[in-house]
Amino acid sequence: MIDQTALPLRFSYVTYTTPEQVARGISTMVVRGAPAIGVAAAMGVALAVVRSKRRDVAGLVKEAEAAGALLRSTRPTAVNLFWGIDRVLEAIRPSKTAEEAKEIAVTEVKKMEEEDVMANRKLGKFGSALIEDGDTILTQCNAGALATVGYGTALGVVRAAVEEGKLVKVIAPETRPALQGARLTAYELTSDGIDCTLISDTAVGYMLSQGRVDKVVVGADRITKDGYVFNKIGTYQEAVLAHRHKVPFYVAAPKSTFDLSRDHSQVVIEERSSNEVVKVRGRRIAPKGVRVANPAFDSTPPELVTRMITDVGLLSQPYPLGITSMMG
Repeated sequence: MIDQTALPLRFSYVTYTTPEQVARGISTMVVRGAPAIGVAAAMGVALAVVRSKRRDVAGLVKEAEAAGALLRSTRPTAVNLFWGIDRVLEAIRPSKTAEEAKEIAVTEVKKMEEEDVMANRKLGKFGSALIEDGDTILTQCNAGALATVGYGTALGVVRAAVEEGKLVKVIAPETRPALQGARLTAYELTSDGIDCTLISDTAVGYMLSQGRVDKVVVGADRITKDGYVFNKIGTYQEAVLAHRHKVPFYVAAPKSTFDLSRDHSQVVIEERSSNEVVKVRGRRIAPKGVRVANPAFDSTPPELVTRMITDVGLLSQPYPLGITSMMG
């Protein structure tokens, strides 16, 4: 996997051989982004299956379930994580032999890799129809190739529009405290030759009020059955400000990000370490003893979302009805 904590200063890969290592990589955001951690968690379960010395299927499945439980504990908000774990576990349970289970686990995660890129390309194509030549798009965090197996969700829409010959510019907020916008989105876009302007998080309202944003396109970590969008902290304020300034607000997410079993009141918002807030790249910037709140995600209500862009088409209001009919 690409070590995303090292970017943009160093491009390097890390190799994981145990589910415990994968879990640590997810927790520390070596790998992050909802679709990416979904496939990574699935790989973690597959590692447990392949490494198991159990000869009986029941024992092997039990070990895989234990690995799944560990991986589930890493990050509670992104539903793709749980989807990826469950998909591998469900695939191996009917196995007749341990060897068959191992083959199935490996085949399943490879299939998930391929499906993710395909879904993102489909999503990008649907979303590009909403983008006009010359648009400036505001995004949040990193919802690009780094957040997926490849291509991206919100940035997949941008890429698809560019591939169609449209001139598109992107405004990327830095996305404190982990700086995914500054470190990852800006890195991806500049590497691909796509016009990118980096701003501080506090400049979002100003840019919208000055007419410097034509559309907002963000990703999602979970979309509940009642249409609430859980995404990186700062997304909700972008939605509110976009609504205030009559700028379309689009959410781009594959089918695996939709949670048909929960409404928004049942979702746990991850609280991360205070060190992410009081330190920048390891250097302390806040006084010792200050209390810190560090929610990693926020929730955007459906009435603030103009359209949802998915790999099976575009969703419009009322979202609960569309989610049930298209994703069920």
